[in-house]
Amino acid sequence: MNRLYLILMLACLAHAKDATSIARDLDAIAKVATVMIDGDICQRILTPRAIEYMLRNPSRDKWADADNYDVDDVAFIATKKTLIRLSRLAEYPVDANLWMPLKSDLSIVHVVIRNRYEMSQFWPWGKLFQTTPAPMREVLETGRRSTVTGKAGYVSVLAPVHNSLGDIVGLVEVVSRVEPDSRENVK
Repeated sequence: MNRLYLILMLACLAHAKDATSIARDLDAIAKVATVMIDGDICQRILTPRAIEYMLRNPSRDKWADADNYDVDDVAFIATKKTLIRLSRLAEYPVDANLWMPLKSDLSIVHVVIRNRYEMSQFWPWGKLFQTTPAPMREVLETGRRSTVTGKAGYVSVLAPVHNSLGDIVGLVEVVSRVEPDSRENVK
């Protein structure tokens, strides 16, 4: 029995990833995401009505913005499928999330698509939009990928999303944990 336990422990250690190797894997995925995610399609995901409800909720219902989250189904599904495929490039749990600014001054960012494990260093549970975190703002302004390890145990690589004119219209957060917990955000 002790021998079996030792073999299992060694197998687990052999598959263990440290933050540096995770960051290297995620950077490779993020690099692919920059060329695979179509910014023109991403710009069609949110409907004008959904944006209006997020920025100026005309209802007294504090959840009306989430209840009125309309998307262009074709654009949403196509992008989500691509993000899922990107996350499968790793041999451990990874999410690829799409974030887009809601205002031209980049002051507010919105998580447009979250994925399977709902991992993110930046997404406050239940929020549709928030003030743009500094690492995201840097990527949106410079177009350079950035590795972020600000939240304990998480590694994210932020990569720009371009439209056909070459403008940066959003970013992808490719994220994992050093010790993944696939049930962390399951409420």
